[in-house]
Amino acid sequence: MSKKPSASLADELKPYVAPFRFDGAGQFHLKSYPTADRGGIDKDAGGKIIEANRKRLSDFQEKLYAQDRWSLLLIFQGMDAAGKDSAIKSVFEGVNPQGCEVSSFKQPSTKELDHDFMWRAMVALPERGRIGIFNRSYYEECLVVRVHPEVLGKQKIPKRLVTKRIWRERFEDISAIERYLSRNGTVILKFFLNVSREEQRQRFLARLEEPAKNWKFSMADVSQRALWARYQAAYQDMIHHTASKDAPWHIVPADHKWFARVVIGSTIVAALDRLDLKFPEVDKADLSEFRRIRDALEAEGKGGPAKAKPVAKK
Repeated sequence: MSKKPSASLADELKPYVAPFRFDGAGQFHLKSYPTADRGGIDKDAGGKIIEANRKRLSDFQEKLYAQDRWSLLLIFQGMDAAGKDSAIKSVFEGVNPQGCEVSSFKQPSTKELDHDFMWRAMVALPERGRIGIFNRSYYEECLVVRVHPEVLGKQKIPKRLVTKRIWRERFEDISAIERYLSRNGTVILKFFLNVSREEQRQRFLARLEEPAKNWKFSMADVSQRALWARYQAAYQDMIHHTASKDAPWHIVPADHKWFARVVIGSTIVAALDRLDLKFPEVDKADLSEFRRIRDALEAEGKGGPAKAKPVAKK
């Protein structure tokens, strides 16, 4: 009697990934994704998944770096207080920092405004074998800039190119670049931390009431909150037009921070699992050389000769 094949790690984590993934197939309605979803599990069960994913991610990151073929680009977007910073910190706890780099994109500098809107993100892309984390990204150019048209006027774009189609054109350009990156070995995962307006209010109050969190609060947060509906409409349009199989969006329920971390960690681990990452194999000639060096080092410890004769190359 033949044994059933064991389920892959990606299959095991599918319940925490698939319901929140949108790859551009079919219609998209942001309101169809509940912000307080907990995936049918409680916080204790979620904590165990988070911890297991940290260990898995650490192992995959080491193999990703050693194999030096793929790179991973993670994009985090969301309203203020959606939990982007804390999610990144939690999910990557214990991962070797040498293999990861976090880039944050805020108001562009004068130098950055002298380039196209994608330039500053392109120079921050992860190298092969590394994980690049964008805390906000080039998608701000279809969000903040769209909600605040005056910002577009500062980007030095020739007036004749600023048409009613500019947002659709930016969606097309971004999708083309992400497709190009995917074809060259960069795995792209995009996360929208979907927080409710009420939960944002509670988190703002916490920032005001707790001295240790005062530094996180900005008066600009309140002015942006007043534009909630416009931002939601911008996110709806952006996700709908830029989700693809090459670079899917994950609409992460963010009212419960612990479950957001379950979804984010599971999504990353499942994607890395599909890459079949392995440590590079050492060829026989190198193994033979390693044995000679080991023998020499062991002899050195016993007071013997320290030199190892190199293997003659044919």
